[in-house]
Amino acid sequence: MSTVAFVGLGIMGDPMARHLVAAGHDVVGHNRSPEKTRPLVDAGGRAAGSVAEAVDGADVVALMLPDSPDVTEVLTGQVFDVAAPGTLIVDFSTIRPDVARDLAEQAQARGLRMIDAPVSGGQAGAENAALSIMVGGAEADVADARPLLDAVGTTVVHVGPPGAGQTVKAANQLIVAGNIALLAEALVFLEAHGADLPAAVEVLGGGLAGSAVLNQKAQRMLDGDFAPGFRIDLHHKDMGIVSEAARSAGVVTPVAALVAQLVAATRAAGDGGLDHSALHRTVTRLNGDTP
Repeated sequence: MSTVAFVGLGIMGDPMARHLVAAGHDVVGHNRSPEKTRPLVDAGGRAAGSVAEAVDGADVVALMLPDSPDVTEVLTGQVFDVAAPGTLIVDFSTIRPDVARDLAEQAQARGLRMIDAPVSGGQAGAENAALSIMVGGAEADVADARPLLDAVGTTVVHVGPPGAGQTVKAANQLIVAGNIALLAEALVFLEAHGADLPAAVEVLGGGLAGSAVLNQKAQRMLDGDFAPGFRIDLHHKDMGIVSEAARSAGVVTPVAALVAQLVAATRAAGDGGLDHSALHRTVTRLNGDTP
């Protein structure tokens, strides 16, 4: 079993770190809000007062951080200077593909190994160790990371070289946001026609319109329950990644542009801290109602 430094113990990182403890790994966690290390310690892990303290002596450094600048700062400002040669860095964060490739090159130049392993499944997937993990990196490094990846996910797929995991994650976030937006519109449409909404959701789920998004988000929209599992703020960031990556590749994505604007509008209305199912609130506002 490995000694794992886990940096970033938020909604996703906390349960993932605890699953690694349950799998028998020695997990040393660090979070910029120190109180968030408590659940990990209670589960049998250890807390570190700094990134350097967590990384010192670790075989693996795992990251679950909000955005590209956060990952870059932690790696180039701290991890790269402390990690021993051969240390494997597993970045579970969702960041720009080009940043992931650049950081992997920097890691290799320092004698370190790095894979990008962004996840999908939200808080429920993290809590249940049922995440889908799209992995970019060298085949041997991915194989070495496999025991850790299998401890937190049920669908783990090596999708290509460094940065490939982030590219697939960007596509995932586009599909999810598009599905949520269309589900929100469908519910508002159904309500306007006086349909029995729970019955409509049930029958839609049994046909081609059925999806994980419908299963997980429709009832939340009906209940007006937008407690964050995956915040609009983060999906706004991810749609920016989609837009930039598409532009750099010369790919036209008109639906992505529209969905990105809906996500941005939801954030601008003050709903950035809510779950991404709060797109329903924006669609409601567009139809002249107060959510």
